[in-house]
Amino acid sequence: MLAQQRQAVILDRVRLTGGVRVTDLATEFGVSDMTIRRDLEVLADRGLLAKVHGGATTVHPGATDEPGFAAKSVRQRAEKAAIAARAAHLVRPGMAVALSAGTTTAELARHLVDVPGLTVVTNSVPAADVLHRAARPDHTVVLTGGVRTPSDALVGPVAVAAIRSLHLDLLFLGVHGMSVRAGYTTPNLMEADTDRALVAAADRLVVLADHTKWGTVGISSIAALDRAHTVVTDPGTPADALAALGEHVPDVVVAN
Repeated sequence: MLAQQRQAVILDRVRLTGGVRVTDLATEFGVSDMTIRRDLEVLADRGLLAKVHGGATTVHPGATDEPGFAAKSVRQRAEKAAIAARAAHLVRPGMAVALSAGTTTAELARHLVDVPGLTVVTNSVPAADVLHRAARPDHTVVLTGGVRTPSDALVGPVAVAAIRSLHLDLLFLGVHGMSVRAGYTTPNLMEADTDRALVAAADRLVVLADHTKWGTVGISSIAALDRAHTVVTDPGTPADALAALGEHVPDVVVAN
């Protein structure tokens, strides 16, 4: 395949799924990682996609743009890892906790494997997979069921009905964006319904959001900023954003 043909396929893939990984493309096309990186540089120089660590994503996401889980997983990887590690300190043995869908909450699931006696409720297929593979006999993992979205969330009436019967100590919520006006938002209407059910079922709400989420607004609001008890973010969040969050959220944690 000629370079131009390969680049056209890559661009179509980014537009369809929201993002791509270098390693996946190299395997698919049977070329080196360096070749794929050069392809991405060419496309990025033309303004057709945005290069990120380990891959590329769409340039201008909109309020209804919903990248797939793989596409989101290449974005802000170090920040998400730090946020997840810090958030894990809020979990105590024997708790009933919930994880919403998202790449940061899936990263958090890896830390929860080490906490004894947990009941974990989630609508995240990747998070449930992490916990099931750990197979701790003292863990109970509840996957809500529902309709699967591009971001590997289970949503819809089945998920909402399952969640409404539960009482949870703590919810870790991943979000598409957050702002003073819109609160915590998502680009998927059914996912917003499911997330709102999780918020209502939990005694405490912890929002996990890296710096790119500030000022981003999805089409549907999940909750107002002041509904959260804690927001865990990273040092890239601007000072004015931290100040705005501090006016609405009792505990704003910056995970270095």
